[in-house]
Amino acid sequence: MKSCFLLVVALFIGFAIMSFNPSDKEYISTNTIINQGLKSFKDELESLKSDARLYRENKISKETLQESLKKTRNSYKEIEFYIAYHYPEFSKTHLNAAPLFHIEGTGTASNTLPPEGLQVLDELIFSDEVGKMQNKIVEITDFLYNSYNDFYLSSIKNGLSNEKNKTLPLRIELIRIYTMGVTGFDTPGSLNIFEESIHALTGIQNYIRKDDYFKKFDTQKAENLLKGSIDYLSENTNFETFDRIEFYKNHLQPLYEELRSWDSSPDDLKEVSGWNINNKNFFSDDFLDPYFYTLLKPSEDNAELRSLGKEIFYDESLSNNTKMSCASCHLPENAFTDLKSKSLSNVEGKTVLRNSPSLYNTVFAKRFFYDMRAFYLEQQVEHVIYNEQEFNTSYESIIKKLKTNPEYKKDFKKVFKTNGITKQNFSKALSSYVASLYSFNSDFDKFMRNEKEISEDAKKGFNLFMGKAACATCHFAPHFSGLVPPFYNENESEVLGVTKHPLQMSPLEIDTDKGRIDSNVKKEQSWIYENSFKTMTIRNAALTKPYFHNGAFSTLEEVINFYNEGGAEGMGLEIKNQTLSPDKLNLDQKEIKQLIAFINSLTDVSKAQY
Repeated sequence: MKSCFLLVVALFIGFAIMSFNPSDKEYISTNTIINQGLKSFKDELESLKSDARLYRENKISKETLQESLKKTRNSYKEIEFYIAYHYPEFSKTHLNAAPLFHIEGTGTASNTLPPEGLQVLDELIFSDEVGKMQNKIVEITDFLYNSYNDFYLSSIKNGLSNEKNKTLPLRIELIRIYTMGVTGFDTPGSLNIFEESIHALTGIQNYIRKDDYFKKFDTQKAENLLKGSIDYLSENTNFETFDRIEFYKNHLQPLYEELRSWDSSPDDLKEVSGWNINNKNFFSDDFLDPYFYTLLKPSEDNAELRSLGKEIFYDESLSNNTKMSCASCHLPENAFTDLKSKSLSNVEGKTVLRNSPSLYNTVFAKRFFYDMRAFYLEQQVEHVIYNEQEFNTSYESIIKKLKTNPEYKKDFKKVFKTNGITKQNFSKALSSYVASLYSFNSDFDKFMRNEKEISEDAKKGFNLFMGKAACATCHFAPHFSGLVPPFYNENESEVLGVTKHPLQMSPLEIDTDKGRIDSNVKKEQSWIYENSFKTMTIRNAALTKPYFHNGAFSTLEEVINFYNEGGAEGMGLEIKNQTLSPDKLNLDQKEIKQLIAFINSLTDVSKAQY
């Protein structure tokens, strides 16, 4: 059924493209195009709502219900570029939320709410337990329809969001297709990545062809690239063998760059997204804007400020016992880790609570620490300063020491002129140094930019990472962390059920550290965050052993074996809220070695600061 449908879609789209003559374009207004798409999605939702009831009454088969959901999701995908860009919270929370419980704040309180929307339905309707979920499917479908219908009626009555930039939503959609579409993140039950990506590209194609804004551009190159992308998806429909490298290099990236050449409007994402709109390649070092993630402004940053921050970073005299600096736990020769299971505290013979993560690329986050208790890079530093096991001091004490040091007085005056030594300037200097430690110049990055070759094993490992191994559904490209695309303005944490020891050691027990639920963020003290830890980047992971928050796993093989078994739940350990799928990945030893080859190719310490 699926292959036949795809063939029909491919033939139809291919015919439509071949018969299309750019000189025959009949341009219409944005509102007309978008309203048509919104209406089509509403109609499909209405049909799905009806089919959910018919399935509960045993009047249609599960296959018919699955086909109804596919049509609804495909309809959404054709208008997703608009809805998810202009109404991101509505889209993310109500229309297409991940199938996980989530926190919703109301004033000073917060509630733990069940998931809703299309992803949840995809997981339910394509599960082996679909026959037992009939009432739940009806409930979620009704809620989805009512939420969207209210949105639709409001958009008809009050008008649509005013667009300042026509091409940014399209480029954001390309990021979404690659990081959340072809990885299977968006379709956790059906893995219907090809059909949905085709419809997402068709929505872009239709918009470019018809909206009167685009009549000032020569759109033929974009037309050809869209056709090539759709053709490639139509002809390569095996989830496990789909070549995400070729799809990116030959189709998606050229289209992304071409649409970039059309951008002329101001950046209306500056305050809400870490994505750099001027970027032309996902795997270049300007894909993300480091200044979005720190209080430091670009106009304040310079080489002299970074140099001052570096001096502070290595200064042991600033800690209470004058024996600990930032570099005590973050050694540059070890990719800014200390290679210990848990870092040593300032009390001899004792350790801090958790493993020390690398500082490379740490700036690219909206939450910091494994339990995500800090919201800014500057706030992370504050936690270290006041922590009794670490610096065990205060800003007041540090500022006093700096003011009595002639060298620091001279350096601060040089950088800050008349402002001198203050808490704010101290934070700016240290942030400048840490924010400079980003590394997007690995062999893999160069390969994806067509600057060098890498091994076949590394290529296959990347495709496994993005596909069968499901790594990229939590470690999102291109940062390969829990920084969520396509806006890259929030971090995810996951419940994996990390064990006290690697799997080859017995008995297997879940680590006792409760993670995020024990942080000082009151609104997040919910059962869903018990045993939940921030998803770190795997860039430079070859250099940053041991792994996980408890540093219990010494090798990448041990880490992958843990995931291969489906985490704690997959191994039969009791954990009520695991977010990692308990299903075994069935990776063989050759595939594990290929995954490690890919991870090794992400090594880049070119910006090491000694």
